[in-house]
Amino acid sequence: MTKITADHLGRGAFVYIRQSTADQLLHNLESRRRQYGLADRARQLGWTTVEVIDDDLGRSGGGVNRPGFERLLAAICEGRVGAVFAIEASRLARNGRDWHTLIEFCGLVGTVIVDEDGVYDPRHPNDRLLLGMKGTMSELELSLFRQRSQEALKQKARRGALFLSVAAGYVRAGRDRIEKDPDQRVQEALSLVFAKFAEFHSVRQVHVWLRDEGIALPVACHRAAEGRSIAWRLPLYNTVHNILTNPVYAGAYAFGRTMSQVSVEDGRKRVRRGLRRPRSDWEVLLKDQHEGYITWNEFESNQRVIANNATGKGSAVTGAVRRGELLLAGLLRCGHCGRKLYVGYGGKAGRYYCQGALVNHGTARCISFGGLRADNAVGTEVLRVLTPLGVDAAVQALAAQTGETSAAQRQLGLALQDAHFAAAHARRQYDAVDPANRLVAGELERRWNEALQVVHRLNGEIAELEAKKPAPLGEKERQHLMRLGADLELAWSHPAATAETRKRILRTALHEIVVRIEGGVIEMVLHWQGGDHTALQLKINGAGKHRWTVSEDTLTLIRELARLMPDQQIARLLNRAGKPTGRGNGWTKARVCSFRSHHGIAVYHESEWVERGEITLEAAAQIMDVSLMTALRMVRRGIIKGRQLCRGAPWVIKPEDLTAYREQKPSRRPLTSNPLQQSLQFQ
Repeated sequence: MTKITADHLGRGAFVYIRQSTADQLLHNLESRRRQYGLADRARQLGWTTVEVIDDDLGRSGGGVNRPGFERLLAAICEGRVGAVFAIEASRLARNGRDWHTLIEFCGLVGTVIVDEDGVYDPRHPNDRLLLGMKGTMSELELSLFRQRSQEALKQKARRGALFLSVAAGYVRAGRDRIEKDPDQRVQEALSLVFAKFAEFHSVRQVHVWLRDEGIALPVACHRAAEGRSIAWRLPLYNTVHNILTNPVYAGAYAFGRTMSQVSVEDGRKRVRRGLRRPRSDWEVLLKDQHEGYITWNEFESNQRVIANNATGKGSAVTGAVRRGELLLAGLLRCGHCGRKLYVGYGGKAGRYYCQGALVNHGTARCISFGGLRADNAVGTEVLRVLTPLGVDAAVQALAAQTGETSAAQRQLGLALQDAHFAAAHARRQYDAVDPANRLVAGELERRWNEALQVVHRLNGEIAELEAKKPAPLGEKERQHLMRLGADLELAWSHPAATAETRKRILRTALHEIVVRIEGGVIEMVLHWQGGDHTALQLKINGAGKHRWTVSEDTLTLIRELARLMPDQQIARLLNRAGKPTGRGNGWTKARVCSFRSHHGIAVYHESEWVERGEITLEAAAQIMDVSLMTALRMVRRGIIKGRQLCRGAPWVIKPEDLTAYREQKPSRRPLTSNPLQQSLQFQ
């Protein structure tokens, strides 16, 4: 005890207390009592000022941040510490950095270290050597403990017998296997999640549907006092995502799906746990280990869909269905550079374009083309392929018409059964107690009332759901739906069919579309989900043209008709000829006027015929003094030269042609000797 001097006793004694885990805090009580007992030993050795530092209870000594240890080092540097008490070196530090820093600081200010074996002065070489060896052994001991425990866990995991926790939907069956939870409500809730994902193909949409319908999902809760239990909560996004990505629900045992990453921040080791590994790096994956909610093939298909829905992964994935009227977003890939095409909306229509070269190299875009024509061509091809399946889709739609409501109602019904059981259990507890013992009976009565309130609430929700339930389809509606199934083109263009629905249909049928533009032609190769390929070709519109442009022959016809008749008559003639506008509408006087103004066609004037030296068929008949039908027959037979732009347009005749005809016309004999006889005119 000669190492303890009056200078040491004049300063304070600091007792450092630490236990590594929360489990040790709960169960290793004797170790903590021994550490707190060091304060009494410090007083026995002569210290009057004793300070206990227990800020690091439940913290590892392997190098993580420890506020209590930092406070101890600060007190040593201030010269307030005469001795540091600990039951052993491992309590102070389990890593060389912290241990040697402590020895160095104690040696500088003359602080001794006291454990159950003796007193050590870091200023003495022998004591410093012994303390260094103790610290090294402590660090090695921790490393050996960790290595042994991890290897034992891995060995058990390779057999598929290690279950640190059990996911909701399963329970332990013995020590080394699991089986489905016998609770039917739990099973049906999880099966509903997988069924809805097969319908929506989106984790987000499944989550939104569950929240909108008020359907709770089972969550495994682990409490030290109660053990494992199942709680029912409205799902969060992570809850749905974890269910869909956990291989345990596909009947597989997986170990090592996550890892820890060590980094140094502010001079301290920081461990980040729970980082996901790719499946190729999982340590153990054993298929068909137990009964699953889905098959392994369905699980892998779900993972591909979830991966393709990630919009932040660049051109490597398709991306989720997003807003917008263009249907091929996420499916198109540039055949020149291999990058995914983007969608841009400007004005009334959108365009597909590849800007990878522009972003990465500052050069011009690879390709760019309008989206409406491409959407129509791909949609027509998909409908052609899917037409044989239309009737099956209609039958499934009939079955699913009440499917969503029945699924939500089924979950509420199972919840109501649980609530009835809880209420009956609370009543039995209340009946079993002496009513005079109000301290107990009052609490049990309160619990019974709460259980009854839950039953009443669930009954109200079921009644509300029944009121909102749509009426079953009548025979007329069923026949209409079957007609839509037989005619997919009509269903595709139906006003109730949204762009989102069409996008889902296309993504179900197509895997990817590779696009190239060569020689003014858009070359598209459709890659179907089954592995087949289809080639399509589309002609690119010329500059300044769009899909609402009328044909060249209609434009030429309007140019010539504008020199023969006013706009109102042009509109009537075009409608009779079956020539619609660019948008497929009928012509009106205003539309003809707007069309002329757009193409720079002058308005019709009454004096144009005279200026050009032309006459109508009616004027020619009057000049020749014949009926209109006679003049028409003469023109059609070529006796008189005339020109007609189209059927229904006015005949255009030159006066000189009439003069030539009259000079060649033979003298007409009177039809009768009666000079008062008149000719019969057909009007």
